[in-house]
Amino acid sequence: MPYNRRAVLRSSLAASAALTLGAAAPAQVLRGRPSAGWGVQTGDVTSSSATVWVRSDRPARMLVETSATESFRRAHSWHGPLLGPGTDFTGTTALRGLPAGEQIHYRVSLTDPEDPRRRGEPVLGTFRTAPAHRRSGVRFLWSGDIAGQGWGINPDIGGFRAYEEMRRLDPDFFLCSGDTVYADGPLVPSVTLPDGRVWRNVTTEEKSKVAETLDEYRGNFRYNLLDANVRRFNAQVPTVVQWDDHEVRNNWYPGQILDDARYTEKDVDVLAERALRAFGEYFPVSTLRTGGREGRMHRVVRYGPLLDVFVLDMRSHRNANSPGRQADDTTGILGAEQLAWLKRELARSRAVWKVLAADMPLGLVVPDGAVNFEAVAQGDPGAPLGRELQIAELLRFIKHRRITGTVWLTADVHYTSAQHYAPERAAFADFAPFWEFVSGPLAAGGFPANALDATFGPDRVYVRAPERANVSPMESPQYFGEVDIDGGSGELTVRLRAEGGTVLFSKVLQPGRVGQ
Repeated sequence: MPYNRRAVLRSSLAASAALTLGAAAPAQVLRGRPSAGWGVQTGDVTSSSATVWVRSDRPARMLVETSATESFRRAHSWHGPLLGPGTDFTGTTALRGLPAGEQIHYRVSLTDPEDPRRRGEPVLGTFRTAPAHRRSGVRFLWSGDIAGQGWGINPDIGGFRAYEEMRRLDPDFFLCSGDTVYADGPLVPSVTLPDGRVWRNVTTEEKSKVAETLDEYRGNFRYNLLDANVRRFNAQVPTVVQWDDHEVRNNWYPGQILDDARYTEKDVDVLAERALRAFGEYFPVSTLRTGGREGRMHRVVRYGPLLDVFVLDMRSHRNANSPGRQADDTTGILGAEQLAWLKRELARSRAVWKVLAADMPLGLVVPDGAVNFEAVAQGDPGAPLGRELQIAELLRFIKHRRITGTVWLTADVHYTSAQHYAPERAAFADFAPFWEFVSGPLAAGGFPANALDATFGPDRVYVRAPERANVSPMESPQYFGEVDIDGGSGELTVRLRAEGGTVLFSKVLQPGRVGQ
């Protein structure tokens, strides 16, 4: 990492030193100057734009300054919104007209809305804009599943330490593939492991029960920011983030009425609306307006001529979880409108590689209870049924339109693996071969590998998974993946990584092919 980036990050850490690992949340006091102790984030960075996020400890006006140097000579000022209780004192500012392929230094200041002279200590960060030319190459990481299954921030092991390992790799951005929080997963102060060791959790009031109110959902998103590793990472690495089920409730779908004694609010649509609002307040997502529900989760993030990232929402538009054997299913897991959008944007894309960022896997059987299924596959190895019909339609479209360079990335199942899908092994054969790579968890429990469904002919080329359910991060490494696109050859290399620096599996894909 270049020296100037280290200097910026040291300054950023100094500015947020009041929030150490496991410390209590900053009090909403009105004395002194506004403080941004929760750090800064950037998201959905392109060759000319980015979205910057901050949270204040009181009402404040957001000001962002950007510069090509850490000295902030010739800085450009961006006036952001007024932060108040309506957005839990969070806010974002859109930066536009940025230079392509450049390191951008930024600092966020908060000022008293009644007296602009009362300005808090600035918090600093940095990010790279996407390149304008393919020769620069692109490298990013992906994973998901954070603070799940009862495993929260453990100060004894250094908190969410995989974030620090990812930060040191200095990627262009991080794709967070869902389950960013576990709003349905309360934390207890300690858990005794099978070998007698004790896992200790940092706990908060909002993490002591399942989230139902807007403030409880907000508290779940705030929880991860208590970790110093996360805040350091956010100050250096932009994110492209999506959601899955645990931001709301395990295995939820629109229209669901809960039969769960832990919830006084039984209507999942009400819970999902609150969760989505909190999500938009705590992540810099370009298509979600902070504080409102206008906008959508699915979007395309165009990262220069080498890469388009198609961020899917396999949760908000799906039909009810079921045995998945219906012979006609126009809603599926994406919904008809999102499927039409995805086809249209894939056909328009001129990027060498099209990453389909899915919050759930395609050919892995993910059950929901005794008879229903949560993802696409339902264990029937024959012709497509249920949600498989929609995926078959999409795969057929990609083949017939000769759309090159599609790669599927996901998390969700709490282990890491690589699946190759090929028509000669499949019950449905009207598609071009493709790869699906799975990584995670990043800070949650590990689980055994799921069974495969043969409808689309998956071959599990590599898998690393624990042998029992809910293995703690003290017993099994956490996982994240790396994608490295070479600017010269255009080759895309996928590396499945384990916490600790080990590369478990690597695969090189060639550009310009409909199937591989």
